[in-house]
Amino acid sequence: MDNLAKKLRLPAHWKEVEWQILAGPVLILMILAMMVLPLPPFLLDMLFTFNIALSIMVLLVAMFTRKTLEFAAFPTVLLFATLLRLALNIASTRIILLQGHTGAAAAGRVVEAFGHFLVGGNFAIGIVVFVILVVINFMVITKGAGRIAEVGARFVLDGMPGKQMAIDADLNAGLIGEDEAKTRRSEVTQEADFYGSMDGASKFVRGDAIAGILIMVINIIGGLLVGVVQHGLDIGQAATSYTLLTIGDGLVAQIPALVISTAAGVIVTRVSTDSNVGEQMVTQLFTHPRVMLLSAAVLGLLGIVPGMPNLVFLLFTGILLFLAWWLKGKEAGLSTPGSSEQTEAALPPAPEVTWQDVIPEDPLAMEVGYRLIPLVDELQQGDLPGRIRGIRKKFAASTGFLPPAVHIRDNMTLAAPAYRILMKGVEIGRGDVWPGRWLAINPGGATGELPGELTRDPAFGLEARWIDGTLREQAQTLGYTVVEASTVVATHLNHLIGQYASELLGRQETQQLLDRVSREMPLLTEGLVPGVFPLTLLHKVLQNLLQEQVSIRDMRTILETLAEHAPLTTDAEQLTAVVRIALGRAITQHWFPGQDEMQIIGLGPNMETLLLQIEQNGGILEPGLAGQLDSRAAIAIEHQETLGVTPVLVVQHPLRAMLSRYLRRSYPQLVVLSVAELNARRPIRQTASLGD
Repeated sequence: MDNLAKKLRLPAHWKEVEWQILAGPVLILMILAMMVLPLPPFLLDMLFTFNIALSIMVLLVAMFTRKTLEFAAFPTVLLFATLLRLALNIASTRIILLQGHTGAAAAGRVVEAFGHFLVGGNFAIGIVVFVILVVINFMVITKGAGRIAEVGARFVLDGMPGKQMAIDADLNAGLIGEDEAKTRRSEVTQEADFYGSMDGASKFVRGDAIAGILIMVINIIGGLLVGVVQHGLDIGQAATSYTLLTIGDGLVAQIPALVISTAAGVIVTRVSTDSNVGEQMVTQLFTHPRVMLLSAAVLGLLGIVPGMPNLVFLLFTGILLFLAWWLKGKEAGLSTPGSSEQTEAALPPAPEVTWQDVIPEDPLAMEVGYRLIPLVDELQQGDLPGRIRGIRKKFAASTGFLPPAVHIRDNMTLAAPAYRILMKGVEIGRGDVWPGRWLAINPGGATGELPGELTRDPAFGLEARWIDGTLREQAQTLGYTVVEASTVVATHLNHLIGQYASELLGRQETQQLLDRVSREMPLLTEGLVPGVFPLTLLHKVLQNLLQEQVSIRDMRTILETLAEHAPLTTDAEQLTAVVRIALGRAITQHWFPGQDEMQIIGLGPNMETLLLQIEQNGGILEPGLAGQLDSRAAIAIEHQETLGVTPVLVVQHPLRAMLSRYLRRSYPQLVVLSVAELNARRPIRQTASLGD
């Protein structure tokens, strides 16, 4: 058997899952066999019972499912259940027509019970009940579920681009990793496939209902012909015998069909939350005491009307009043701050003030208003601390050092939905978010208007609106990037950490970074600090690199370059310049990913000559020349953004530091590189120019 498993390339635990692999083929073969082979009554009883049990199991699974994808196999189960019922109809029809003249138990005890016990042996009542069941199944449940599945499939497909954009935004912001992004993309695709399958699977149930009516009519007509012509029964006896058997057969098939249709309706009508259908119904129906009181008042008024069933109405009035009283007491208990029996313990004498009472400023901190406390409290399932940990992890992986932990605390002086981000006690960013609502951000290509509070994305200043959760799918369909409140705060924090990375790298972080390199490459750092250059110089060079968004992950190249040039000069700016040249390939790849042509901004020949002269004479720009550079830079940046590329100015190596210091004040999005830093193997094309 093990050799067979290897030949078939089954998994290592194939013995455990072998029955799961064979379940589908065996069920299909069993269904086909029922359509062809005659079955004894006892086996029919077993299969009818199995069909009823299967339908009940499917309904219960649908009720306890919290998200639709937890029961992604439902369309396939629906197909198999429909085929099973039809196969049972064929098998029971065969035995009814062959043995129906022998008595009520010809097709088994289950069919007999449904034909006699449920409808009292009256075939007219049975026909009425059967038709009502088919109408309920076909006209109400199946039609409604099919319509919802159709609309849901359309909206899910229309919202896929927006969901993909939201996943990409979270990935780019560092809120999620590559694995989680792949998982989310897979879930989006599976959700679209599920609703598309449900749209088609609902047609199975409709066809099954129509087939049930036709089968019943065919069985009655066929039974009459067989009973009268072949077995010599009179018309009344044949009608009674065969019609009761047919009604029993129809009921035993239609009741499971109704249960399966109800399960389909539950699946497509529920809203995906962390609660199942039962929890949603109970928590949302029986939450407000006022609703119970008003309902009790209406029933009480009806209960005192003469001629009404007063006892029943007044009984339910009492039940509703009790529920209202119980809910009111529950709310009061939750709002009570504490028991009056509790007494405060005597306060001990205040200890002497020590240096432990001097609390240093946190390198990074976040203060939140009281409405945002659930976002940061992990005991209340707040996900913001987890997102912040993900931001720090991704920043460390991309930039090369671990930023300090973010100290989160509440601040009652802030507005309820407000937060602010502090660095060393100084505010560097703030914003307002609304838990329970979604921020629809217009990335520039969104079409259509949405109802909601107009605002701006706190991280990038893009136009946005706070919308209700019911409008989320519509906003994604219109091209908006829709994110929840915690994602807004996390994205803002991620943006600020990248912006202030050079200030977050202190001497302690520099020493920790050097210690890690020493453990991995001891020969590289042996005698380097402070033998060749001091830690302060290394710290300044790393800060200079981070200030212009250059990653310091390649510490090997940085330390080797400093070891070579630090004995010749201790000027941090000059050492930063040679380190940048050594990191040229990484810098080029960062600003120009891939191997395509690099579209850059250049300097005109006259402007370049003039700036080189100014650099040689001290590097001080005259006001007129500075204004000319500003205006030309604005035009060039706008042109590059129109082309959809990062605005990168490439200049001669001696000019890079001077122009970067000056232009970065007015245009932080402009990157200034030197020719020596570019990868010489990449093609370059100048698409804009500063000066003539």
